[in-house]
Amino acid sequence: MATLAHSLDIHWKCRHTWRQASYNTSWCLLGCSIGDFGTIAFFQFSQIPFPVFGIMTLAIINGLLTSIILETFILARQMALNLAFKTAIGMSLISMIAMEAAMNITDVVLTGGAILTWWVIPFMLFAGFVTPLPYNYWRLKALGKACH
Repeated sequence: MATLAHSLDIHWKCRHTWRQASYNTSWCLLGCSIGDFGTIAFFQFSQIPFPVFGIMTLAIINGLLTSIILETFILARQMALNLAFKTAIGMSLISMIAMEAAMNITDVVLTGGAILTWWVIPFMLFAGFVTPLPYNYWRLKALGKACH
């Protein structure tokens, strides 16, 4: 119960924690955007007729997978491969799903579909970064857990 009370009573002005949460979120964004953008680009360039919701669902799944793969690769330099994979799987899926949803919703709202253009990508990345950032800060501050 002390942990719950502590997690509800955090302050939001710790620069060190914001910096660490931003660093962690950036790595997650890199991994997620590789699979996400790759999926959208595949359907856009191949012109395979597929519903926008279906493309976005696949983009989210592929974004989660590439984020886990990237994190496993990075952690495998510091620990055994099986432990690196377990750590990567244990990352915050809530954070990654929020990131992916924000990126894809931004794309649909700004372009009207699953369409990558040079001007929409910065907006998608911004939305994908700021959406999970407060949650990642909270996890670090209240629970001492990083998503990476």
